[in-house]
Amino acid sequence: MKTAIYPGTFDPPTKGHEDIVRRALLVFDTLIIAVGNNSTKNVLFSVEERTALWREIFPNEERIIITSFSGLIVDFAKSKKAYTIVRGLRAISDFEYELQLAETNRKLCTKIDTIFFTAKGSQLFVSSTVVKELGLLGGNIADKAPPSVCEAVKKKREEILKNSN
Repeated sequence: MKTAIYPGTFDPPTKGHEDIVRRALLVFDTLIIAVGNNSTKNVLFSVEERTALWREIFPNEERIIITSFSGLIVDFAKSKKAYTIVRGLRAISDFEYELQLAETNRKLCTKIDTIFFTAKGSQLFVSSTVVKELGLLGGNIADKAPPSVCEAVKKKREEILKNSN
């Protein structure tokens, strides 16, 4: 059985992330969506909220395992016996950073390899940051994020506005 890991902060998951998952399932039998719990990042959604959002996006997909992790992805991968990491590439600016990550991971564990999926044209310039910022400012993010994420961002916006008064 071929298992891969799709790691990320996913704050929040976007339609681009969702597309990468769907396409990775065409190649792998099982995909572990590994939501990073990185205390150095300033996130809008807690790790529990981010994993819950993924469960709402893929409620009945038995080939997806949604979990969180801390620390090095190579250590997490070894613990799951999954030696392929899935990453998405949007624009050329992603390539150098992702290549550095892939090489670092391979140096840390020679069994680890990374497979890149390129973003579809409509998602080339969509990031979690864009979704968060646009949504928190009241913009329409329906073309950039799944419905459950749009609703969650809207609720966060309402909480922030309520607490600022």
